[in-house]
Amino acid sequence: MRYSWNVACEVMRIVPPLAGTFREAIDHFSFKGFYIPKGWKLYWSATATHKNPEYFPEPEKFEPSRFEGSGPKPYTYVPFGGGSRICPGREYARLEILIFMHNLVKRFKWEKVFPKENKLVADPAPIPAKGLPIRIFPQLS
Repeated sequence: MRYSWNVACEVMRIVPPLAGTFREAIDHFSFKGFYIPKGWKLYWSATATHKNPEYFPEPEKFEPSRFEGSGPKPYTYVPFGGGSRICPGREYARLEILIFMHNLVKRFKWEKVFPKENKLVADPAPIPAKGLPIRIFPQLS
């Protein structure tokens, strides 16, 4: 199941379940030449964090091995947020994702509707131009 979870993590890195959120500055500070007063609302983007090549080389490449070993540095991979406000349901979500993936792979045979379709469009993530319609059939065992 470790590799399955790595695949799920890479999917959530590329297309996070939460694009970002707002936070309030608890003190005055400067960031890259900008003065941020205490009390201002700031938008933090999980999508931008997950696509930062400083943390994830070749960020557009699907690479589940990024999550092997100790994985990404703290606060660089945050599909469920982080710190004291991390999603309390993250472990439940993890179980649901793994059970869903297991059942989908083990109980069904998949077939692409357009098997030769290779054109991708950005929307904002790369997706097949005609979507990815599939036919699924119950596995007969």
